[in-house]
Amino acid sequence: MALQRIILEMGTGNDLYGEDYTKAAKRAVQDALHHSSITLFRTMGIDRESMQVEVTIGVQQPENIDKEVIASQIPFGTVTVNCVKGGLNVTQDSDLVTVIATAAVAARLDIPEGRYVSA
Repeated sequence: MALQRIILEMGTGNDLYGEDYTKAAKRAVQDALHHSSITLFRTMGIDRESMQVEVTIGVQQPENIDKEVIASQIPFGTVTVNCVKGGLNVTQDSDLVTVIATAAVAARLDIPEGRYVSA
């Protein structure tokens, strides 16, 4: 058995006025989740809690993200959150900073060799 990536979704989110990196990251994860629909759990009888989910967030100040808040956005599986330097800070009027976050959500399953064969 080996973990195989079954999905990779990307999203973006922002906080226009509060300079809140967690809020922008949370919105980026929600954006990514709204792009996906994984039907194989129901159609193939796979327990969705068996998923290993890795969330990678890119923002200019990754240390300011509350990883527990981000992990709570993922409804199923075991979640790992990695925060890295990325995204954008856009300064307006010299003191207002808009935070833009990017997210990649990867889900992996341990699929036994030969159990599922493509047609």
